[in-house]
Amino acid sequence: MSRENGDRPDDRALITADPVGVVMEYQDSDRAEELTARARRFMDEVVLPLERGLPADYTVTPEDVAELREEAREYEIYCPQIGEEWGGMGEEFRDALPVFEEAGRSLLGAPAMRVDAPDEGNMHTIELVGTERQKEEYLRPLVEGEIRSCFSMTEPMQGAGSDPKMIRTTAEKDGDEWVIDGHKWWSSYASASDILLVMARTDTDAHPYSGCSFFIVPTDADGVNIVRDVPHLGQSLMPEGHAEIEYEGVRVPEENLLGTENEGFAHAQQRLGPARLTHCMRYAGQGKRALEVAKAYVSEREAFGEPLSQKQSIRHDIARAEMRLHAARTTIRDAADKISSGEEARIEVAMCKVFCANVAGEVIDTALQTLGGNGIAKDLPVADFYENVRAFRIFDGADEVHLRTIARDAFDGIETAEMEGVTRY
Repeated sequence: MSRENGDRPDDRALITADPVGVVMEYQDSDRAEELTARARRFMDEVVLPLERGLPADYTVTPEDVAELREEAREYEIYCPQIGEEWGGMGEEFRDALPVFEEAGRSLLGAPAMRVDAPDEGNMHTIELVGTERQKEEYLRPLVEGEIRSCFSMTEPMQGAGSDPKMIRTTAEKDGDEWVIDGHKWWSSYASASDILLVMARTDTDAHPYSGCSFFIVPTDADGVNIVRDVPHLGQSLMPEGHAEIEYEGVRVPEENLLGTENEGFAHAQQRLGPARLTHCMRYAGQGKRALEVAKAYVSEREAFGEPLSQKQSIRHDIARAEMRLHAARTTIRDAADKISSGEEARIEVAMCKVFCANVAGEVIDTALQTLGGNGIAKDLPVADFYENVRAFRIFDGADEVHLRTIARDAFDGIETAEMEGVTRY
């Protein structure tokens, strides 16, 4: 699918034209705008034409993804978030972030540009806390797309989920090896992965927040039993699997400890903050594309004597969706700015995660309703977006968990002077 570059418009011109005719200023750097323009060009010239030409019941193959990745390299927009020494582009997090939104405009975009979950977050974790050996053995081939990875932390009902302190999987030291025993599920893409990043308790006497560690476990290690891929709600274009896994006396060498012993939760926070924002950007991209499809449809479709785009209720629905999506995109950048400046930004990320997950779902739902039967049909991408987006309110922390965190902060340090004017007995 290689293409001649030919004459292309100036990068800046590409990023200033907004579908609704308003220039949205997000205070992205010049470098971020340049990367965004490259990503948009790649999506418009390669990914979207390919996606539109696929049969409605088509399932993308690894060969399809590999071909798209080669084209992403030609457009110089492959894996911008990872250091150059490991095969990425070495861009700053804040500069690379808008690329994720462009990638989100199609379910094919993120894997094509190698900004797809869970590999993206796992690569970030290994780059951040991994040893040089681990980076050479695992990070480099992950960046190249030669292997895949899984984040294996969530457990069945009695174990870790929304309350990660309930973790029951253990890892005990035996000589120069760690022995892992436990039961996980919702381990995304495990069945197709070569390595698993497994969270386990390594000090059962300590509080889980200071007694858990991460391990890199080969999927084919003795004792790793992938029980099943859990049937789930989801789109069909890109293969998805969320596995139940039993770990029964799984032995890994001590050098497979990822990061610092007993600091697993600290490393998880280092991973999840940026990963939640990149997820938000991908889903913002889905919402944006869904609106583009809906606006194109209602501009052409006529009913009751005029185009649907002239019906006030539809115009108001689209306007509200545009406003909320703009607010979500702004919120993401605010949290990303704080992370880039060295802040943990837990509250900002939590707010962003809840707000963006709900906004993306609402915007895509609005687009689907506007499209009518064409929204339900899979000739257009919106039905797949609709099936895909619902899970975002659960993974990377359910709404309720983040709301609890936000509320705890909101009620910290109440200003009692505000009650001086209240009449009392």
